Amino acid sequence: MASQELHKSRNNRWIIMTAVFIATFMTSVEVTIVTTALPSIISELHGLAFQSWIMSAYLLTTAITTPIYGKLADTMGRRVIFQWGVIIFTLGSFVSGLSPSILILILARALQGIGAGAVMPLTFTIIADIFSFKERANVLALNNTAWGLSALVGPLIGGFLVDQLSWHWVFFVNVPLGLIVMVLIQLGYHEKIQLKKKLVIDRLGITWLAVCLVSLLIAIQMLDTQPWLALGLVIIAAISLILLIRQEDRFENPLMSPKMFRSPTFSIQILTATILSGVLIGYQVYFPIWLQSLYRVSATKAGLVVTSSSVMWLIASFFVGTLIAKFVPKRISISLIVVLLLGYLGLLFAGKTFPVWAFYVIAMVNGTGMGIVISMNIILSQHLVPAAMVGSATSVLTLGRSLGQTVMAGVYGAILNLVIRLQLHGGMTFAKVNSVISSKQATVVANRAAIDPIILSALHAVFLSVVVMLVIVLVINWLDPNKRVIQ
Repeated sequence: MASQELHKSRNNRWIIMTAVFIATFMTSVEVTIVTTALPSIISELHGLAFQSWIMSAYLLTTAITTPIYGKLADTMGRRVIFQWGVIIFTLGSFVSGLSPSILILILARALQGIGAGAVMPLTFTIIADIFSFKERANVLALNNTAWGLSALVGPLIGGFLVDQLSWHWVFFVNVPLGLIVMVLIQLGYHEKIQLKKKLVIDRLGITWLAVCLVSLLIAIQMLDTQPWLALGLVIIAAISLILLIRQEDRFENPLMSPKMFRSPTFSIQILTATILSGVLIGYQVYFPIWLQSLYRVSATKAGLVVTSSSVMWLIASFFVGTLIAKFVPKRISISLIVVLLLGYLGLLFAGKTFPVWAFYVIAMVNGTGMGIVISMNIILSQHLVPAAMVGSATSVLTLGRSLGQTVMAGVYGAILNLVIRLQLHGGMTFAKVNSVISSKQATVVANRAAIDPIILSALHAVFLSVVVMLVIVLVINWLDPNKRVIQ
């Protein structure tokens, strides 16, 4: 392990926070811009069959690398690992913008994810390093303004670029931001690292984690086309998970210490953040697709549905500190999850006459609920472990969030493709449905009357799986043994 001495002068602290803010904006605007551009990317690259991989490749490599970077940051220092992540993320953004095919784009997105695996958890870890527990809720809320800003700017810029130029340009936005973050960290973030023992990497832990996640994601992608092969991969993933747990139990310096999970409330925070992140990726990706393909809404306007969610997330996060101090966390979570569940149950019965404004209301309710619950998950997971494990706890929670999005992005994509294929008949082809996904293409397709019900049924199936996820997370929080306000 490394002993670290941070220079905490007021000027340096806020230079660091500026870099962290921009880095958070950089990774969050990635979501709002890509989801806005996704229908156009799918249509232009003929990638409906692989559409979930555009998000899944990014989320998969993020999930695999997050605990590795967390361990390296504890040993080698935050600065060098954070800088490395920013460099790789920026390079991946640039290559994504140059992608001429769906395969190259997926590979470039995977490269972005390798960088994001360092950037995303270390923003929270750096905040925990330089601010006390009492300050942390407000600082996290302040940092969440990056999400709100990205939600406002991302869809507008992304929609403008898609409508006026091409989707390629949406990836170039992060290149100058990455360069700014690198300069600020170089100038303002100084730490003294004294290595007390040789760095020991949990190679077997990394291997079993990678095998588990890759097998699981590929299995999900094959659910609708090769179910038996998917089942075999799920078995491999399960075996790898068992081997990972055994490895972490006996390894001296594990990627994810089992000691953290001795607190049931801590484990519930991780599970809640994981499942809600899966819900999050559902409406972020499929609300814009619903609006563009069925309502012929422009990419810009459809992207604003994600904006409304993120703005409410930002506002709600400022109340987290007060809520934690006054109410039992499980009661907060249960109340908000029930509200989310009611919104999605209504969506299951939505037809073509369902009002467009209702999507924005549902997204705002989602942003409010998740802004409180997931922010609370972050703060409590750091608070419920010893100080020496704060970095690891943050990495585990970030891994959970990435894993939730990774797995569910694949599940949603498999469900969408399967339901579409099951309804193809009378000369209807998958390619014809693909052509309607983008609002640019939707108005020129002759047989929309036959295609629209197919897309609507597929989207209903996607959001039915969201309802199931919310029921699961509701039960998990109901079982939380903690019945006291956490001080």
